[in-house]
Amino acid sequence: MDTIKTIKKLPSDDEVIAANPLSAEGTARVIQDRKEVMDILSGKDDRLIVITGPCSAWPADALIEYGRRLLALNEKVKDKLKLVLRVYIQKPRTTVGWTGPVNQPDPFSEPDIEKGVVYTRDLMVKLVEMGLPIADEALFTHNSKAFAGLLTWIAIGARSSEDQEHRIHASVLECPVGMKNPTSGSIKIGVNGVIAAQRPHTAVFDGYQVETKGNPYAHLVLRGGAHGPNYHLASLYKSQKYLRDAGVLNPAIIVDASHDNCKINDVKDPRVQMDVVREVMNNLHFHPELRQTVKGFMLESFIKEGSQKIDGCAPHEVDMSGLSITDPCLSWEDTEKLIEDMAEDLLPSPQNSII
Repeated sequence: MDTIKTIKKLPSDDEVIAANPLSAEGTARVIQDRKEVMDILSGKDDRLIVITGPCSAWPADALIEYGRRLLALNEKVKDKLKLVLRVYIQKPRTTVGWTGPVNQPDPFSEPDIEKGVVYTRDLMVKLVEMGLPIADEALFTHNSKAFAGLLTWIAIGARSSEDQEHRIHASVLECPVGMKNPTSGSIKIGVNGVIAAQRPHTAVFDGYQVETKGNPYAHLVLRGGAHGPNYHLASLYKSQKYLRDAGVLNPAIIVDASHDNCKINDVKDPRVQMDVVREVMNNLHFHPELRQTVKGFMLESFIKEGSQKIDGCAPHEVDMSGLSITDPCLSWEDTEKLIEDMAEDLLPSPQNSII
């Protein structure tokens, strides 16, 4: 019995890259942005990382407008913060649903991966050429080469961080990778993912047996879980202890202010992200030794606050000016104020503190 239907052959990753190459200046910028993030994670740079942007990279024009605003904001805060733009082209789903623009660039049409790859590659190249470091989540690892060279930071999501293929993928990436704790909220399992990503693995790539080198800049992302948030002080200390006890290189934590960390009565409230950041920043003031490990934040943010459902809608009924069609986001105005406050309140990291 046939269980698969062949639709069409897709262009290779090399063909996709050749059709829309990154300039030499853009390539150099990606290398520099990666180095800066690595330096923050390793403690050589006292700044914090802020990975911010919409839940999903759609529509392109609204994301480019968000990118312009982020560039202007970066000029105000770049001495204190390293801003990285979320360009999430692939979306994990709890059951079923739209899996992002790389699979379905027009949510009102049938999935078309060939068009999706062109859409997402073009969007990412434009944003990098504008001068923005960008981030994505590694959901589908099989076509990652078409985009990996553009990325400053990559996440392995909560549903993927226990998966061996994703852990091996993380171990071969050339950029820093954030391993999220699983949907259960277990910090210990999240740290296990970091350990695995930092180690070498024997695997099959393109028909060859290979050994990966391991990623020394793999780190933990706290995103809460089924039993509640995990950004409070006790969770930060527990995470720091787990990382150090495991002997991971460059032990580092990014706090995801969204997802299960921003739920009220089991419903996501994007404005709670501001409370998450402010509480963590306050704890960094009163417990400065945590700055040795807590290295930044993730925000889900777009031009307009909230989200919209598009199921059953006609295209003309959808707000295309920066309102999320997946998870609810913080507004630009609140995001800008929050980031400016973070930069103003940030204290130097105590390099020699001992717990």
